[in-house]
Amino acid sequence: MRISILGTGNVGDTIGSKLVELGHDVMMGSRSANNEKALAFVAKQSGKASAGTFADAAAFGEIIFNCTKGEASLDALKLAGAALDGKILIDVANPLDFSRGMPPGLVPALSNFNSLGEEIQRTFPNVKVVKTLNTMWCGLMINPRMIGDGNHINYLCGNEAEAKEKVRALLKTFGWKDEQLLDLGDITNARGTEAVLPIWLRVWGATKTGVFNFGIVR
Repeated sequence: MRISILGTGNVGDTIGSKLVELGHDVMMGSRSANNEKALAFVAKQSGKASAGTFADAAAFGEIIFNCTKGEASLDALKLAGAALDGKILIDVANPLDFSRGMPPGLVPALSNFNSLGEEIQRTFPNVKVVKTLNTMWCGLMINPRMIGDGNHINYLCGNEAEAKEKVRALLKTFGWKDEQLLDLGDITNARGTEAVLPIWLRVWGATKTGVFNFGIVR
């Protein structure tokens, strides 16, 4: 499958590398076609990946991961433009506000009664937005069995049931168990998953590690 990664940070690099390992054709997108981090990613994949602009990557991918910084995601996606139409966009980003230092809060306009996931869906109505993987460290995103034999939770939400099922199938190739993938419903539920970040950041600060996740005990 052709899959694009928008964003050149640790999250994009980690997910992109896993996708290459699984045999997918991967393109990393950024603001410029010669972005140093994107070219470094391509180099370490031994010719099994490519790089381009956000628009190039959006046109290339059948599925697209938004791994850009949440506060800049809308601007980045606007650069991708109409090439996103009809595609599944897996939104991994969180709208973190670093204006008052650490730990960050959430961007006021994208929290409480709104979310980044909703704003992306609203701005790009022809895109099938699925919010997932945004409540954990990137190492666990692609290797959930690193801890607790994978018995911890990952949420999905989005308006398109078929898109969510395709994303679920892809997540299972990362090692996620079907019973640990909880569909919360439509994209408005991104308000809840993005709101996990304030407590996640405080646990990270207290434990000095990102190798943890939350579970549901019934």
